[in-house]
Amino acid sequence: MGMHTLRTITTALLVTAAGSAVAADKDRISFDMVVSKTASNCLPDAHARVTIDSKGEAEDMLIFASGLPPKTGFDFFVIQVPNAPFGLAWYQGDVETDSAGNAVQHFRGRFNIETFIIAQGVAQAPQVFNDPPFPDAKENPETFGPDGKTPGPVQTYHLGLWFNSPKDAQKAGCLANVTPFNGEHNAGIQVLNASNFPDNFGPLRTLKTDR
Repeated sequence: MGMHTLRTITTALLVTAAGSAVAADKDRISFDMVVSKTASNCLPDAHARVTIDSKGEAEDMLIFASGLPPKTGFDFFVIQVPNAPFGLAWYQGDVETDSAGNAVQHFRGRFNIETFIIAQGVAQAPQVFNDPPFPDAKENPETFGPDGKTPGPVQTYHLGLWFNSPKDAQKAGCLANVTPFNGEHNAGIQVLNASNFPDNFGPLRTLKTDR
């Protein structure tokens, strides 16, 4: 077996890791986001391609989305698991489609195997957005390790995209459910996620970098 063939097989194994297509090299991965269950009937062609390029200290994430309603706002999150109840979630920013229902967005942050959330104890939380149905919490929940006593990080390897407005979702023929997934906690339903990856092996887990 030649060295070139060996490299090809190694690359193929990386690409099929986690049971879903991931184009990967040492500092870069590309993968698909798929339409969520809640949006599959109203936006069957919704799709996104995500590329993450690591610079060592941080990553650049580029999102190329299509099949969405035109001129519509969406909210992008890093999440623990792809489908409800989603686990812990981190609000990354906004995505806006053009007149053809396409969108391009760039985020810079920590988007690799080290991505996590931790709460070492309970502390008071600011109450800024207090309107129902999702007013701000008064305090955070503590995260625990396997022993249930020691504080433990929670790895967050999945991604999700939500309608910024339930009215926009309804206009697109989707459910008008209200969810907390925008800055004021009055978003619409989830549209895209990475459920093409296992719950415990989201796509961010595939990017391992040396620092």
